[in-house]
Amino acid sequence: MRRLAVVFGLTFGFMIVEAIGGWIAGSLALLADAGHMLTDVGALGLTLLTAWIAQRPADGRKTYGYLRWEILAALVNGALLFGLAAWVVIEAISRVRQPHEIRGGIFLVVAVAGLIVNGIGLWLLHGRHAGHLNTRGAYLHIMSDLLGSVGAVVAALVILATGWTLIDPLISVALSLLILFGAWRLIRDSTDILLEAVPAHITMGEVEARMQAVPGVVAVHDLHVWTVTNGMVAMSGHAVVPDLSVHPGVLQAMQGSLRGLGIGHVTIQLEAQDHCAEADFGLGAALPQPHHGHAH
Repeated sequence: MRRLAVVFGLTFGFMIVEAIGGWIAGSLALLADAGHMLTDVGALGLTLLTAWIAQRPADGRKTYGYLRWEILAALVNGALLFGLAAWVVIEAISRVRQPHEIRGGIFLVVAVAGLIVNGIGLWLLHGRHAGHLNTRGAYLHIMSDLLGSVGAVVAALVILATGWTLIDPLISVALSLLILFGAWRLIRDSTDILLEAVPAHITMGEVEARMQAVPGVVAVHDLHVWTVTNGMVAMSGHAVVPDLSVHPGVLQAMQGSLRGLGIGHVTIQLEAQDHCAEADFGLGAALPQPHHGHAH
C-alpha cells in the first residue's frame, strides 16, 4: 500500500504537468496520456481504498471478509481503460482528418519527463502485481502509461526531424490497442472470479480423479471449485465411502491431494455407500440421515 501511495502521488502530480504541456504543444499523444493518467489517479485511489477495505476482518454477515472489493475495483479499472481507448481512437480520427500544429520541442521535453515518471512508478510496482488482481490493474495502468510515454517520445522525435504531424494520432491509435488488450484480460479475469468460474489452472476432471484416487472413496459428486479472491481457491463436494468410521483418514488424504492443485479451502461431505444405495431406490426418506464429516 505504501508503494501504491507513492505511485499515486507521482501520477497525480505529473498528470497536471502533462495536461498543460499537451495543451501548449498541441499534441494528442500527450493529452491522451494525461487523460489516461487521470483514469490512473482514480484507479490507483480506488485500488488503495479497496486494499484498505479488504484488510477488514470477516464477520457474521461477511464470512469471507471484504476480499472481493479488490475484484470489483479491478473490473472498474478494466472498464475505465476501455472507455479511455475509445476516446483516444475517436480523437485520433479527428486529428487525421484535420491535422493540428504541434510544437515538437515542448512535446519532446514533456514526453521524456513522462517516461521517467512512469518508469519509476512501474519499478515500484514491479514484482508485486503477480497473483494480485487489484494491484495488477494498477500495474497495467502504469504500464500503458509508460508505453504511451515511449510512443510520445517517438512521435516528438519524428515531428522534430521531419515535420510529419500525422505520427501523433497514429501512435495514439496503436497505443490504444495495447490498452484494450490489457483491459480485456483484466475484465475477463475479474469477471471469472465474480461468476465463481473454475480457475484456469484447474480442471474438474483432475479434481474428481484426485479425490477418487484416495483409497476408500467409491464415488464423488456435486463438485464445485471457485476463486474467492486472488490466491484463495475454495472447493466443496461430496464423497461416497463404504464406512464412515474411517472418514478421518479419507478426509485428510483428499485434502492433501487437492492442495497439490492450489486449493487451500476444502470442504468435503462424506456419505456412506449403503445409505446412498438405499436413497437411489427411494428409501432414503424413511431412513435416518447419514453422518457427515467435514474437512476445512
